[in-house]
Amino acid sequence: MALTIAIGEFAGTIQSVQMADAWKSSRLGEVTTMSSVQKKEEIIEQFKLHDGDTGSPEVQVALLTKRINQITGHLQTHKKDHASRRGLLVLVNRRNTLLKYLTKKDPKRYQSVIGRLGLRR
Repeated sequence: MALTIAIGEFAGTIQSVQMADAWKSSRLGEVTTMSSVQKKEEIIEQFKLHDGDTGSPEVQVALLTKRINQITGHLQTHKKDHASRRGLLVLVNRRNTLLKYLTKKDPKRYQSVIGRLGLRR
């Protein structure tokens, strides 16, 4: 009897380890599809004004919009995460400031950015 119980407990331990390994491998598969660095470089490539441009308002607004969309999705599932909600407000205000600057500096560039990003303005 004791031998059977020990084997049963051992089998349960093996099964839980296999499930944990399967979960890790599935999570790793999601991460390796496209890294955040690659996504960021892709956005910079789409919105840059010249080679080596990473700081223009267009690029900054595009990167902030991507991050805002990510945090918004996170907050839909984690409604009580107030720290992330505050971070979201900070990002939205920063993007708003950049858009106001772009409106004053060059309205055509502003219209181009909000059209390409699909912002409601």
